[in-house]
Amino acid sequence: MTTVLAMRSERDSTAGHLAAEALRAGPQAAPRPETGSVTIAGQVLNFAQDSEIYAECSEVRSFYKVVGGVVRTCKFLSDGRRQIEGFHSAGDIFGLELGDTHGLSAEAVSDCTIVAYRWRGLSAAAARNDQMAPQVFQFAMQCLQRAQQHALLLGRRSAAQRVAAFLVEMADDEEPATVHLAMTRQDIADYLGLTIETVSRTLSQFERDRVIALPSTRHVVLEDRDALMALND
Repeated sequence: MTTVLAMRSERDSTAGHLAAEALRAGPQAAPRPETGSVTIAGQVLNFAQDSEIYAECSEVRSFYKVVGGVVRTCKFLSDGRRQIEGFHSAGDIFGLELGDTHGLSAEAVSDCTIVAYRWRGLSAAAARNDQMAPQVFQFAMQCLQRAQQHALLLGRRSAAQRVAAFLVEMADDEEPATVHLAMTRQDIADYLGLTIETVSRTLSQFERDRVIALPSTRHVVLEDRDALMALND
């Protein structure tokens, strides 16, 4: 059962403003357009760490934007294994799926705040303003691009290549680059198609090679970003 800690009432103007601002921001929290922006009503939801946002095979009613925290979308295979399709942080859109039911489930990696936008609200907004279609198309292309990047990552042959690509993808732009991991080693393993032992062993090897530093289990410093990138050239 989905655990919803708090949600916007119809009279909650503060949350309503947050929902409108979140959609106007666009993919990756892009700056709000000065003119011609299109918004639809959204519902602000807060989820506790590891709680379910929606289940695989449940009815598709909304799409979602992350305001704070991290969300994982995943699929459970017939043998019980979990494959994580993606991690979604502030500014990311998820839940854009074809068909009437979700092909993936969505869960909170950390405590998170998201905005849920009803598809019927989107249809009504599109009928009122023809600028909505390009905006939604941009959201859909963002999701497609992320799926393509993940497919390319899984296509890399060695564990070292996969872990290196993941760290570079997650790192900030500072030097030395840092990665603050909201997810566990098991999450990373399920995203990369590896075992948790392989992920831990690979990170330890990178640390011994002085390619990264591991101040804590959730904090990685990329001491040699170029060396990590060279693994995937």
